[in-house]
Amino acid sequence: MEKSKKPFFKKGWFWVLVVVVLIFIAGYGGSSNTNTSSKTYSNSSSVSSSSVSSSSVSSSSVSSSSVSSSSVSSVASSSQQDATTLNQKNALRSAETYSKMMHMSKSAIYDQLTAEAGDKFAPEDAQYAIDNLQADYNTNALESAKTYQKIMAMSSDAIYDQLISQAGDKFTPEEAQYAVDNLPK
Repeated sequence: MEKSKKPFFKKGWFWVLVVVVLIFIAGYGGSSNTNTSSKTYSNSSSVSSSSVSSSSVSSSSVSSSSVSSSSVSSVASSSQQDATTLNQKNALRSAETYSKMMHMSKSAIYDQLTAEAGDKFAPEDAQYAIDNLQADYNTNALESAKTYQKIMAMSSDAIYDQLISQAGDKFTPEEAQYAVDNLPK
């Protein structure tokens, strides 16, 4: 009696290999440079926020020839909203997470957003996020200080030094002092 040979696609090793290849493709094939994907997000209005002045809008500041001069004022009023790119919105969302969940300082958030080992946002997108982030950095400093006090049993002086350190939390001296002054005794 001859042993029948299974086709390769019915063997377990084949399907394991297929799953591994699909995971590899999904993980690396779909992750192109995120900083270039949204550069044209606001091209429908074709007005840059820097070219629109509050006193007047000339037709030369509108780069699209399809926008008539009568509609320039309506485009100008919504250009700030439309000019926000997807990367700016994503940078702001990341910054909100860093502020609310990790209680980071303004400087540390900016550094994390622009770091090669971090979020890799363009400096302009990170600055947009910092400028539009609704954060209470005194509270963030206090929450970080509480963590240092509780988990690491650090003294108030050591906590202050850690909070203002450029190798540490990067809070301002005023934020760090607020945190130390309001630590539970």
